[in-house]
Amino acid sequence: MAMIKCEDCGKEYSDKADKCPNCGCPNPAFEREVVHLVRKGKWSTGRLVIGILSIVLFVLISFQSCAAGIGNAFENQASDSGSMGFVLAIMMLIAGIIAVCTRNSHSKGVTMLPTVFYWIGSLVAFGDAGIYKDLPIWGGLAFIFGLVFIYAGIKTTKN
Repeated sequence: MAMIKCEDCGKEYSDKADKCPNCGCPNPAFEREVVHLVRKGKWSTGRLVIGILSIVLFVLISFQSCAAGIGNAFENQASDSGSMGFVLAIMMLIAGIIAVCTRNSHSKGVTMLPTVFYWIGSLVAFGDAGIYKDLPIWGGLAFIFGLVFIYAGIKTTKN
């Protein structure tokens, strides 16, 4: 804990205080720290939530993909919608893990990295859905997740 001098009254007080206890003048360093924590918390929490949601969706999409693949096999269809769904699920898992692990990063590149995996999965999902009618929906969700990470990367500021 360091002592700082008040800009108004000249008395010393702790740098951890939000204002001077003598005159009430706000501590500019404290205000900057609060703004930084709010900004960091907003995008960090959003990236964490989307990352966890992606990991949970990996399980759901994987099971649906297996069911679609079995359905394709029983109907002797040449569709590969089950395989494409599983590729989307893997891409969402990778993006989700990266999002969770890098949620506190201030690097624009690292913040936008999950977008690559979301959009690769999205491109795969918009092919022939065959009997797997939910595949374009999951692909659209992956595309939206990618957009959120692009926006978060643009809004991320370095300290």
